[in-house]
Amino acid sequence: MIDLRSDTVTRPTDAMRAAMAHAPVGDDQFGEDPSVNALQERVAALLGHEAALFVPSGHMANQLALKLFTAPGDDVIVGRESHAVWHETGAGAAIAGVQFTEIGTDGRFLPAELAAAIRPRGHLVQAPTTLVEVEDTQNRMGGLVWDRPVLEGVIAVAREAGVATYLDGARLLNAAVARGEEPAALAAPFDLVSIALSKGLGCPVGSVLAGAAELMAPLRRYRRMLGGALRQSGILAAAGSYALDHHVERLAHDHAHARLIADRLAAAAGVVLDATAVETNIVVFRLDEGAPDAATVVARAAARDVAVMAFAHRTVRAVTHLDVSRADCERAAEVLADAVTAA
Repeated sequence: MIDLRSDTVTRPTDAMRAAMAHAPVGDDQFGEDPSVNALQERVAALLGHEAALFVPSGHMANQLALKLFTAPGDDVIVGRESHAVWHETGAGAAIAGVQFTEIGTDGRFLPAELAAAIRPRGHLVQAPTTLVEVEDTQNRMGGLVWDRPVLEGVIAVAREAGVATYLDGARLLNAAVARGEEPAALAAPFDLVSIALSKGLGCPVGSVLAGAAELMAPLRRYRRMLGGALRQSGILAAAGSYALDHHVERLAHDHAHARLIADRLAAAAGVVLDATAVETNIVVFRLDEGAPDAATVVARAAARDVAVMAFAHRTVRAVTHLDVSRADCERAAEVLADAVTAA
């Protein structure tokens, strides 16, 4: 099976497993796991922040950001079809008690759009905007990358309004590699940022939050509150350190493989896709009314050992990663094109 459902399906390499097996460990709840501490210090420096916190998942990282910066009843501004709204089982409402305001058109938004959407504190009837959340890369829109000047403009508007900023950078390193940017150039201006280790970097578990040192104590408290207290988690952190050493530059291969798939699909009748917009490792394509629906395309591809995901009735997603080769992606592209065009 050529599994393109997500970049979370990867398995640790033998070398990563060896690093995990030999990791020095301690009790992270007491701050005594040397492998965790080393990873946190490294990610903080990578992202241009003072300190960092290892957490079990990107979902938890996003919930911790909400707990840190908002109160129940607050408003959080996000891009359209953001992960926080579409893929976290309503956790923002259930755990943090916030509402979301989606702005922009493609998961990204402009500073002027943010300025127009911010709701002031103390309004008689409106929920106050206390946080703006940016998702880079933007998952549901096909791994779109934010332009750095736009990010800087968004942050400037938020600061002027006294609104906190959080970067859901689960695939931030994909964005940095795609644009030739240093990760810190994209992440440092935000109040808080997260990166995922279990997506493009190929680790089995984990994300890392980075921000000011003073934020770590409340984040640790909220991590425990959500059941994320960790013990000898250096076994997992060692995988993250290994990935940062060996799996970052190779993200460019994933991007090239995704573009290969996109170019083939864009030429297929019934597919709606701008291949030139595919910069990272996610290909989201839509199906014309005359084409089969997404469920049919997924089933046809699966019958030929290619796994992809239906994102909507007429939307399909394919994600490249370190467990699929160029030859795999060439074959998958042909299978997917046939799945759309076959009678």
